[in-house]
Amino acid sequence: MKITWIGHSCFKLEKDGYTIITDPYADGSVPGYAPVREKTDMVLCSHEHADHNFRDGVELIERPGLPFHVEVIETYHDEVCGKKRGPNKIFIIDDGENRVAHFGDLGCELTPEQMERLQNLDAAMVPVGGYFTIDARQAADLVCSLKPGIVIPMHYRSVKYSFGYDVIGTVDEFTEIMDNVKTLSGSELEIASTNASGPQVTVLKPRNRTICSRT
Repeated sequence: MKITWIGHSCFKLEKDGYTIITDPYADGSVPGYAPVREKTDMVLCSHEHADHNFRDGVELIERPGLPFHVEVIETYHDEVCGKKRGPNKIFIIDDGENRVAHFGDLGCELTPEQMERLQNLDAAMVPVGGYFTIDARQAADLVCSLKPGIVIPMHYRSVKYSFGYDVIGTVDEFTEIMDNVKTLSGSELEIASTNASGPQVTVLKPRNRTICSRT
């Protein structure tokens, strides 16, 4: 499976020529990102906020043979059972070889039963920015408990590349408290089924960031 970070919480997952797009953001809804314009076999939206549910930016292709099975875990966008920001979905996506999870805008602790369902992940896309979601420390505690093979941070701010909301944290706040961190120069990652015992944090560059950086 190939995973491409488009930006914010939006990813493209590819297998055998088929694709899934997660959490497409509306034009202009997230600072520093170009619009999402994709063709895909399936679109998954973790919740109905504009920076996660822009289905109009995605053209669906109807064809048989989709290799993905999707399981949904119902959670919350905040720590008070959705009273602030509503519900959130975690998607577990299985292509028969790889099992990955997209955590959406997770803002609450998970139950033991939910944690059990999230065992044995090959990769996990996890928000780390805080304020609207779990923060860096909460994300670190979560992935250290789940131990997915690969962790891809998302939903954070970059000062250097000028993307993301001003109120959320940077990826450095997460990586500084994690071991085994690798930063890639691109937006794509090929994953394979793994028996890794601990999380390998892999920081990608968002494909749709506008070309603006600060030294």
